[in-house]
Amino acid sequence: MNSEDKKMLIKEFKESDGAKKLDMWDYAISQQVLWSNIIDELQKIAREQGVDKKLDKMAEEDIENVKE
Repeated sequence: MNSEDKKMLIKEFKESDGAKKLDMWDYAISQQVLWSNIIDELQKIAREQGVDKKLDKMAEEDIENVKE
């Protein structure tokens, strides 16, 4: 969802009636749960593959390069 989509969604939420607001709220919560589960699974895979350590090392190198 880009920033324009977000603005449109918030505007629609503000202008909607109670039942539609509840539906939109329920949808947003379900999306939050879905993405939370996806992120958890990605983190698990990254740890198993050692990607998280590689990313940490790359971040540390970037920070050191900025300091120089």
